[in-house]
Amino acid sequence: MVMSILHRVTGIMNVAGLVLVVGYLVALAAGPDAYVWANAIYSSWLGRIVLVAFTWSLVHHMLGGFRHFVWDTGHGTGEVRYQLSWLNLVGSILVTTALWALIVVVEAV
Repeated sequence: MVMSILHRVTGIMNVAGLVLVVGYLVALAAGPDAYVWANAIYSSWLGRIVLVAFTWSLVHHMLGGFRHFVWDTGHGTGEVRYQLSWLNLVGSILVTTALWALIVVVEAV
């Protein structure tokens, strides 16, 4: 039940994050001043937290989709479903951490 609710929450977070992506693209198209302003917001500590949360919601929602795909094939139903749920949660955290570690390394170069 918790994973079902979390899957819906991440879906809502994805929509909100995509609005932010569109806002960033609009600022990019609006010219250098708007881009600098938007970049300052997204580069702030609060902006980074929002971007990390958005990244996690994308990854978690995607892994949840894979979990549902496994269920659609008729597998992973009995007690395995709990392991798949934990794998989904832990996997989304690990993948998000790895992605943002890569971003930090690339920014440092």
